[in-house]
Amino acid sequence: MTPSDRGAPPAGASTPLIEAKNLSHAFDYPLFEHIDLNLDPGETIAVVGVSGSGKSTLLHILSTLLPPKTGEVKLMGRPLYALSDAERLAIRRYEIGIIFQFHYLFKGMSARENIEIASLLGEKALDDELLDRLGIAGVLDQRVTSLSGGQQQRVSIARVLAKRPRIIFADEPTGNLDDETAGVVMDALFEHVRQVKGGLFLVTHDNRLAERCDRVFRLESGALERVR
Repeated sequence: MTPSDRGAPPAGASTPLIEAKNLSHAFDYPLFEHIDLNLDPGETIAVVGVSGSGKSTLLHILSTLLPPKTGEVKLMGRPLYALSDAERLAIRRYEIGIIFQFHYLFKGMSARENIEIASLLGEKALDDELLDRLGIAGVLDQRVTSLSGGQQQRVSIARVLAKRPRIIFADEPTGNLDDETAGVVMDALFEHVRQVKGGLFLVTHDNRLAERCDRVFRLESGALERVR
């Protein structure tokens, strides 16, 4: 399947990668409402806030995983929740990458096999330089269950980057990493965004990581406010 088979063409310089309008969501209580947000090509955005403020829920809404209670999300010009399930699945497979707070690796496989699955699904060659950069080239043939939490997290990040997504959604991507390794991982994410003229939507408790992004927002008391 070629990119032209998957629906609308990739967003150009004038088309936001993400365009969210009037988003609201609630579970047993209101979580947030009236959120508007754009992510442009080449841009990185961070959202900070206390636990339970709705940061991860907002990421799930923007990344195809959860329809909002109200509002609209356009991903690369397409109204996300007007698409079919198959069309959203194709977007997740080919055009976006989601780095979760937990690894979600295939436990019965090696690190290499976990990463190769993503590169094959995304029809991309494995990037040996990226594996070296993330410091996991020497553990590729080990079962992921034998790796440390930090190594597993870097494998999960390599798995996402292996398919060269246009947009990366990252939920606390460095939570299991020391400061030095976290810096290496963030450098790799920012470099990827530059290479593909893509975008990064980052959710984090770490204000130092957030400050590395182009724009920083705080989700608090149901509202999203820009802080930088």
